[in-house]
Amino acid sequence: MPELTPSQWSLLPDEADEPSAPDPLAQAASSALRSRDGHFYELTGQVNQPGEPQAGLSERWQRFFAAGGPAGWQELSAKALRVQRRVLEDGASYNVHSDAPPLPGEDGKDSAPLARHWPLELLPMLIEPEEWRHIEAGIAQRARLLEAVMADTYGERRLLQQGLLPASLVLAHPQYLRAMHGARPPHGVHLHVLAFDLTRGADGHWWVVGQRTQAASGLGYVLENRLIIAQQFPEAFRQMAVQRLAASYRDFIRALTTLSPGGERSRVALLTPGPRNETYFEQTFLARYLGITLVEGADLTVRADKVYLKTLAGLERVHVLLRRVDDTWLDPLELRPDSILGVPGLLQAARAGEVVIANAPGAGWLESPGLAAFWPGVAESLLGEELSLPAIQSWWCGEESAWRALRPRLAEFIVVPTFSASSTTQHFAPVVAAELGAEALQELAARIDADPTAYTLQARVKPTKQPVWIRGALEPRVALLRVFALTDGKGGWKVLPGGLTRVAPRRDPLADAWLSIQRGSLSADTWVMTDGEVDPTSLLPQPLQAADLRDVHWTVTSRAAENLFWLGRYTERAENSARLARHVIEASVMVQRGAMPAPMLPLLDALARSHGLIDAKAPQAADDPRGFERALLASLLPSSGVTSVGWNLRALQGCALALRERLSPEAWRLIHETAAQFEQHLRAVLDRPGPASSMAPVSDVLNVLARADTHLAAITGAQTDRMTRDDGWRLLSIGRQIERLSFHAEVLAETFAQDLALTEDGFALLLGVFDSTITYRAQFQARREAPPLLHLLVHDTENPRSLAWVARTLRDRFAKLARHDPGWATDIAADLPVPEAWPLAELAAPGPALVQHLARAAAQAGELSSLISQRYFAHVLGAEQRVWQ
Repeated sequence: MPELTPSQWSLLPDEADEPSAPDPLAQAASSALRSRDGHFYELTGQVNQPGEPQAGLSERWQRFFAAGGPAGWQELSAKALRVQRRVLEDGASYNVHSDAPPLPGEDGKDSAPLARHWPLELLPMLIEPEEWRHIEAGIAQRARLLEAVMADTYGERRLLQQGLLPASLVLAHPQYLRAMHGARPPHGVHLHVLAFDLTRGADGHWWVVGQRTQAASGLGYVLENRLIIAQQFPEAFRQMAVQRLAASYRDFIRALTTLSPGGERSRVALLTPGPRNETYFEQTFLARYLGITLVEGADLTVRADKVYLKTLAGLERVHVLLRRVDDTWLDPLELRPDSILGVPGLLQAARAGEVVIANAPGAGWLESPGLAAFWPGVAESLLGEELSLPAIQSWWCGEESAWRALRPRLAEFIVVPTFSASSTTQHFAPVVAAELGAEALQELAARIDADPTAYTLQARVKPTKQPVWIRGALEPRVALLRVFALTDGKGGWKVLPGGLTRVAPRRDPLADAWLSIQRGSLSADTWVMTDGEVDPTSLLPQPLQAADLRDVHWTVTSRAAENLFWLGRYTERAENSARLARHVIEASVMVQRGAMPAPMLPLLDALARSHGLIDAKAPQAADDPRGFERALLASLLPSSGVTSVGWNLRALQGCALALRERLSPEAWRLIHETAAQFEQHLRAVLDRPGPASSMAPVSDVLNVLARADTHLAAITGAQTDRMTRDDGWRLLSIGRQIERLSFHAEVLAETFAQDLALTEDGFALLLGVFDSTITYRAQFQARREAPPLLHLLVHDTENPRSLAWVARTLRDRFAKLARHDPGWATDIAADLPVPEAWPLAELAAPGPALVQHLARAAAQAGELSSLISQRYFAHVLGAEQRVWQ
């Protein structure tokens, strides 16, 4: 009998062998969809030819997929979901121009969601060390060329005199700034950060598609992409020796301070157009990463040719501005007078050499595609070199011979605008002429004939294809790579070892290399591999020590402070107007029904008009109660043109939008939804068809107002309980108390002035507007007398709606805000009202004493508002104060 083997000792059947793990390289190759013929495909490293099978994975992509192993391949879909979740957690977004909420008084019918989540693709663009060295050298060369061109064009103008650049192409450009001719920036450096858009052609070489020279965006998104994607593929990132980015950012900031007139102690700020700008998220992200101050034009002021940051503590010198505001908007004094994005006097400060502006004003004209054909000759003249990185072929139609020769072949090109839009130049979306019919093509040619300088022809290219992970497959998508050149502060350039890759949103789109995030493109991280050492530098925050927190001080800019101040005022104003509107509508309906005496109508009319609830042209309530009511209902909408409830809610939303970085997501969402839902629900009620005599809409409007009142109470609670008690919060609270003091004093004065305060309906109206009905009944039951009413609404320091409580809170908050200037604070506080000191007997007695006290209190509140604005926001009081020179 044969000997039993160990597996036969068991009565159970033998276990089957475990299936072998799938090969990630085989899985990737089988999941790769075929790329369109004639395009270079990054996944295979080759160009597909008609009738031939697609090649296998290139060596770089083999290493990428092999690094993660079988588990890494199987987790690709889960990783893609994690990327999207991380984008949501970070709040990474890209605003579309039409997304921003309308300003107060604007029509919001066409408004859309505020921002679109940043469209980040899972798989990175991979670039080998050798090809990166070629890109790096070519980009640095082109950066040197553009700096030399800027120096010549704003200096001796030899290029124009020798005809190497057409004067009509340069001097006619709206972003060539004559005001900067002859100005020499600090250390003679005009350009500090440049962006070049590249794509790989069918020949396998990289070609320049375009360049950004005035306010290049993307550096913040490059960081966001890297921080998210590198965490998804840690093994591949390490094994492939991907070069890190932090050292380049560190050296860039050091270079800017080297060029600065302030040296190492320079304050660097990032000048943003504001939250409505499409790349606002990346601007805030970049500023935080670099440790520099994010500012808007309203944050800055120019005094004696120096730029200062307006803060609550005074004026602080700014030495370097990394700008994201385009040339023509920088200075309303010398450029566009309607600009609210720039700083008056900024160009003069730049000419005086007191501030480094990166890039120098007047660099935008270098972006014109019409210049592309002239760069090789200019490089020969200025650098004595041939350009090592070629650009796609372009022909400026302003050259008569070029346009005459190419006109019969117009269908072969892409037609792009030569200039940016202005009052003297036209701008249009790029046109793929091959997609036009015969008639449209003739019309296009006729337009070029009429104004040839405005048009540039570009040769069609077949951009490289980047693999995109979607629905379990690797899809080829058209891709562009944006590469950044950063000044080293010594006349040279460093190229960021990475970039922003933009990928088409669909497979094989018809558009050539013209991709834009605004048109729906995706973005991808860019991995530049090195055959040397990987730089270990990191700019991520280090753990704080106790000593670091001993004297910590957070700067509150004057713009943020002003927005907080008005956030408080508009919150209180919206709440007051909603409550007043509700009581006025209810009282008007009761008068029309005969349940309230007609003498109340003039009071309702006066309160509605004085607080912006109704237009001045609306019928008088006493003459036409029904017409008054209809006008009041229609005026609740923000587009009515009066400062009523809807307008105040939009204004509140606008202030909150400017303070997104200081508000919690819940607080912002509550404010946004309150404004949006109020308008949406109110329109639905007012637009509902029905008989004119029907009272149903009135009750529905009252319900909408009641919901808004409830939401505003929640906003008030969030402001009171969930915000840090710093000077910014104190200003918010001061704004609320100023608004409440003024509103309550005016309502009380108007009601007593018309001798209606002690009538049943006037009494109830006052308690309702002051939100003190329950408190009064609990203390004084059904008494309808002046002394208890005035005690509760004027003297009671325990009632947060009384004038005494409001004034005392206002004085206390103001004293803490102005603690650094006690003498000035004491003088101002001496002029603030002290309602609890007003004799109650005098107030309750017949006569003008009460109305006079109330009118003076309202005026004093308005005066305090003006003084705060002048000292802390505009800095016209105590302007000699300097915190940091």
